[in-house]
Formats: sequence, structure tokens, C-alpha cells
Amino acid sequence: MTVGVALNASDAPNQVDATVELAQEAAEFGVTSAWFGQTFGADSPQLAAIVGREVPALQVGTSAIPVFGRHPLLVSSQAQTAQAATHGRYHLGLALGTRLLTETAFGLPFERPIARLREFLTALRQLTETGTADFHGELLTAATPLPARVPGAEKGVPLLVAAMGPQALRVSGELADGILPYLAGPRALADHIVPALTAAAEAAGRPAPRIVALVPGVVTDDVAAVRAKVTESLAFYEQIPSYARVIELSGARRAADLAVIGDERTVEAEVRRYRDAGATEVVFSGTEIAGEADRRRTWRLLGELAR
Repeated sequence: MTVGVALNASDAPNQVDATVELAQEAAEFGVTSAWFGQTFGADSPQLAAIVGREVPALQVGTSAIPVFGRHPLLVSSQAQTAQAATHGRYHLGLALGTRLLTETAFGLPFERPIARLREFLTALRQLTETGTADFHGELLTAATPLPARVPGAEKGVPLLVAAMGPQALRVSGELADGILPYLAGPRALADHIVPALTAAAEAAGRPAPRIVALVPGVVTDDVAAVRAKVTESLAFYEQIPSYARVIELSGARRAADLAVIGDERTVEAEVRRYRDAGATEVVFSGTEIAGEADRRRTWRLLGELAR
């Protein structure tokens, strides 16, 4: 089973240097993939490309770039460059984003997100698979008067979507290679997400989709104190309708209820629950929240599970 970690070195004196050091440590523990979130700071495809060059044992991925405020031509250039840099070990994640961040940061109306996702994926797949595009949709145009292929990325780029709602899952099953659900517990995966995604992929004649489950979690003995920190750090997601819905579908009341916190035996059992619910890959995030000792303890266990 593929087991990965999300790397976050945004508080370091040099984020790039620190990220490479973290990635090297993750690989030494046996973790198989490293993932990078996209905020308004570091460019996640560049981080992935650098880490992939420096740490060839790791698969690397972006989780995830919002489609609002971006264009398929530019994202394709980033993704193909990262794919060439890593010799085929880069995985691109896309997201719808949120109304608050989209409208506040970009001054763009958060309108017709599912239609935008469909058009974005359609154009992007043309670009990453053929190096050309001639797409003219209602919301965006992507055409290539000049070649858009990056030599070294001829095998294309796996496209994943941070999809959890019915419409996003339908589009992802039809046009993407898989999904990156976050705060979607085993119950939501097994009962709602995996069946909808699989049905959409089958109807479109596509291969079985990947389900890369992003899970906040840490191995620790100080469960109560760590859960209190996680409750505070994840409260933001409870205000976002799509996350609130999937948290409820998971049988949880708070986002932190879905965090996997406990000793090695507890965490291993939860990772296996995600696998049994249909996750093809599990990626732990927020492993740094309890300090360096517990982060390393967590990575050691994840590396063992990946073997």
C-alpha cells in the first residue's frame, strides 16, 4: 500500500531547503510519497520538482491547485516541467477552492465551479497528453499556436481532484485519474465517495480511479493535548459547506474527530480502515503538530506500513 506524508516547512528560515531535508528524512523512514499544499506562498509544483530531483525514492504530488485564478496552459507547463524533472514521479492535484478565498484573493466571482472544473480538466488533459490544445468552452479557452509539450514528460501527468461532492465526483470520474479527499472518513469513503466515483469512471470507460485519502494524524502518547491542538487548527474547515457535509457523512461532529491520533496500534488500525473503505493510497498531514519526536515516530510507522 502506498503511504505518504504532506510536507510543511513554511515556518523554516528557507522553506525550500527545509522541505528537501524533510523529504530526505521521510524517504529514510520508508515513506513512499511526499505531497505539497498550494497556498499563496511557495509554488507547489516547483517544490515537488525540486524534491523529486533531490530525493529520487519519493513519488511527489501537489494537493491541490485551485482552478480559479489559474489557466490550463500555465498549469500544464508547471506540471509537465515537474514531471520531466522527476522522470515520471509527479502527480498533479486540482481543487475547486472556496468562495471566500477565490473572491477575496483574486476578485473573481466563485460561479459555476463544476462547469469550470470540467472545462479545466478537459483542456488540461489535452495539453498534458498531447502537448497541444484546441479547446473553446463557455468559461475558458485553451489553444496552442506554439507547441506546449515539455520534452521528458511524454508519458503525461496523473490528474487528481480534491473532489468529495456528487457533481465533482462525477466530473472527476469521467475526466481525472482519481481524487484527493480530505477529512472524508472511512464511512464517507465507503458509502458515498468511492461508489459514486467508480460508477462515473466505469460509465466513461476509464480505468479504476485512484483514491488518495488525505488524513490528519499523528502517533503520540499525549492524545488529549494533541487533539486540542488539532481541533483548533482544523476548525476553519467546518465553516466550508463541502467539508461540513463530508464531515457529517463520516459520522463526525467536528473536523478534529476525523484526525487519527494515538499510539502505533491505534494509527495502524485506522490506516487499514481507510484501505478497507476503498483508499488506494493514504497520505498523513499535520504530522508536525505534536513536535519533532512524535512526527518522526509517525513517519517511522507510516514507513513500516508502506513496506
